[in-house]
Amino acid sequence: MSAAMSGAVDLSALKNRAEAAANSAAQPPGGGDGAAGQAHPAIIEVTEADFQAEVVERSLQVPVVVDLWATWCEPCKQLSPALEKLAREGNGSWVLAKIDVDANPRIAQLFQVQSVPMVIAVAGGQPVDGFAGAQPEPQLREWISSLLNALRDQLPGIRAAEEGAAAAEPEEEPEDPRFTAAEDALENGDYAAAEAAYQQILDSEPNNEQAKAALMQVRFMARAEQADPSAVERADAAPDDIDAQLAAADAEVAFGKVEEGFTRLIQTVKRTSGDDRDRVRTHLVEMFEIFPDGDERVTKARRNLASALF
Repeated sequence: MSAAMSGAVDLSALKNRAEAAANSAAQPPGGGDGAAGQAHPAIIEVTEADFQAEVVERSLQVPVVVDLWATWCEPCKQLSPALEKLAREGNGSWVLAKIDVDANPRIAQLFQVQSVPMVIAVAGGQPVDGFAGAQPEPQLREWISSLLNALRDQLPGIRAAEEGAAAAEPEEEPEDPRFTAAEDALENGDYAAAEAAYQQILDSEPNNEQAKAALMQVRFMARAEQADPSAVERADAAPDDIDAQLAAADAEVAFGKVEEGFTRLIQTVKRTSGDDRDRVRTHLVEMFEIFPDGDERVTKARRNLASALF
């Protein structure tokens, strides 16, 4: 997932410009779908005016993960809320800096942004790692963990934040070995074993919501890994082919076209009946489970699905 930083990037290039504009530049409104309610010390909106202080100087203490997004970018609306969730869980061991590339073109130019979303980790005043495109939460979590492990001895703020969080938290309950086994399989990329482990939990505890949501995530990740962009073209040419429609919807969601994927399945529900309709509806409802609670795209799709069914 990581992308090597090509060449040394001088992040102080914006310093003089930022200092000149600091008194007059206005902070833009929050970006991405996750902007509402994001007030948290580990989540900040950054502009060219405060880039030096909020990114470069902060990165001398803890890693600063720069989320480069745009209002028109659909995958950004999937990635940003996941990053914000992880930042809140990080207890200050790292900071998420959200930057609107359209409002801050010089920062985009500095990072040589060719497409969004793009994520860059900055530590010690320099980019150290990054990736482009939306990523599922488990892979984001693994990337952040690897980043903190690699930088813990270099940046004093990481260990201080972790020690402070450990002192404040009550003793954790022992981990459920069943979930541990499933997560280990997922970490190793063994989707079949992870699915079997979560299914085993549900067989004994049908109402275990954590296992149910995880199972839906794993199933989609397995399908997304095989997603083929050409599936959309094939499905458009064969609107009555249920398998083609399901595959195309998976591809659209996997490549960030979430609303297009939802709409495709809702239209397929309208065109079908009986077992075919049930199959498509179940596929769509399971797909809803891979998104965080309150995602407005899911809320809208649920309403449209209800209208299609009745």
